[in-house]
Amino acid sequence: MTSSRDLKKHLRKEALARRDALDEFWRVEIALEMAETAKAEIAIEPGQIVSGFWPMRSEVDVRPLMFALREKGARLCLPAILDKTTIVFRELVRGAPMVDMGFGTVGPHEEAEVLDPSVMLVPLAAFDARGHRIGYGAGYYDRAIAKLADKGLTPRLIGIAFDCQQVEMVPDENHDVIIPEILTESGLRQFPPQL
Repeated sequence: MTSSRDLKKHLRKEALARRDALDEFWRVEIALEMAETAKAEIAIEPGQIVSGFWPMRSEVDVRPLMFALREKGARLCLPAILDKTTIVFRELVRGAPMVDMGFGTVGPHEEAEVLDPSVMLVPLAAFDARGHRIGYGAGYYDRAIAKLADKGLTPRLIGIAFDCQQVEMVPDENHDVIIPEILTESGLRQFPPQL
């Protein structure tokens, strides 16, 4: 019998292969379209803290989307990897130094203010029609979201992906965080809470 961990690994590999095969120029166009969708459909209060991520490999480039939300008054932050299990979210300020975070990504320097996001743009490898997500396998986001919950915070979670990353069903695991909204090139999809 295949374990849920092995099945997730297989689903991740297949979804990422589909994403990698997308035309590079098409991905740029879609990133700009997704920024327009976000501007229209994601309500932001002035000063609200939004965490994004610096794209790696063939991920959706969320930088146009982040800057569209900044134009609406958001304060932006990016994940900073502290160790093998922990990320924090450091403020992204124009002109401030960026440092290599490993995994082909960068983040704000350690002098940047650490913030607690109220909206999180969440990277993912695969997702299903219930809002269950497969990350990259390290669990950084699951733990970061749990840490925010321990502080009594419940950020709005919006997964960012391409349609081709959808799989039939992600195996359920107790520690998994369900993402109630996913933004793809098809628009902002919302999933009803599971009972």
